[in-house]
Amino acid sequence: MAFSTHCLKNQFSALLAAFAFALASIAPLAAHAEGINVKNAELAANEEWYYLNADFSVGLTPALEEALSKGISLNFMLEFELTRSRWYWLDESIASVRQNLRISYHALTRQYHFSGNSGNKAFNTLAEAKDELSRVMDWKVLDRNLLKKGTPYNASVRMKLDVKQLPKPLQVEALGSKDWDLAADWHRFTITP
Repeated sequence: MAFSTHCLKNQFSALLAAFAFALASIAPLAAHAEGINVKNAELAANEEWYYLNADFSVGLTPALEEALSKGISLNFMLEFELTRSRWYWLDESIASVRQNLRISYHALTRQYHFSGNSGNKAFNTLAEAKDELSRVMDWKVLDRNLLKKGTPYNASVRMKLDVKQLPKPLQVEALGSKDWDLAADWHRFTITP
C-alpha cells in the first residue's frame, strides 16, 4: 500500500512538471500572437478638443512580414466613433474619424518607415516600427463644444489592416486568406464630460 501511494505521488509530480514545462513553452508564443488587440484607450481634453490616446498589441503574420520585406507597404486604418444613446431611435452619431497609418521597408537603407499621427519616422527594426504603430498619442478626434456636460457618450476605437490599399493581385489573395485578415474588434468605453 505504501509503495503504490509513493508511486502515485511520483507520477503526479512528473505530470505536474510536464504541465509546467508546457505552459512555459507556450508563453513566449502568446507574446508574439498574430493580430491586433486594443490594450486600452481613453479620451483626454483641453479647452477646445478631445484627444485619443490608445495602446494596441500588433502581431503581423509571416505572410505580412514577408510582403513587407519585399517592399509592399502595409496600410492600417485607425477608426474612432462617438455616439449618444437614444431610447426612441438609433444612436446619434456625434463623430466618426479615420486615420491612415503606414509601415514600409526600404531595402536600400535597410530601414522601416512609419507614417501616421506622429509624423514620418525611420527605424532599424520591424519591432521598433510596430511599437510606434501600436501607440496612438494625442490624436485630435473631437471638438469639445459638441458634447453636453453630464451626458454619457459611447466611444469606440479599432485598428485594422486596410486591404484596399494593397496592390491589386494581393487584394485578390487577401479575400479568402486568414494571413491577410488583421483587425481588432471594436473597443468600447463610456465618457461623461
